[in-house]
Amino acid sequence: MKKLAVVLFFTLSITNAQDIPKDKKLHFQAGVITGAIGYDFVYSKTKDRNKAFAAGILTSVLAGVAKETYDSTRPGNKFDVKDLGATALGGISVNVTIQLFNKKKKKKNKKHEKWKKYYLSYLRWLL
Repeated sequence: MKKLAVVLFFTLSITNAQDIPKDKKLHFQAGVITGAIGYDFVYSKTKDRNKAFAAGILTSVLAGVAKETYDSTRPGNKFDVKDLGATALGGISVNVTIQLFNKKKKKKNKKHEKWKKYYLSYLRWLL
């Protein structure tokens, strides 16, 4: 039953994804790109994941605001909050993904390494 629910969920989400206008998809992609660039730039300078996370999201929001402000100056266009939301969602998505895949690595236990060395030397002695 659970497998059927998962299959139905993905099937319905794929068919609904086709209803998203191309403009919103482009805004989402722009948010992904600007969010990743903002994260990478700040992380390379500070080595702080929290600051980089915030900067990545703020970079994508800033790009969205700049684009929508420019669009509002064009004849026949207006500031579209949904486009801004799509851009921000792209930035949030990429930054959350980066955080999930860049978990802190566990430090090796020095005592464990010391006992491992003794254990291996003992095994060599036995053989």
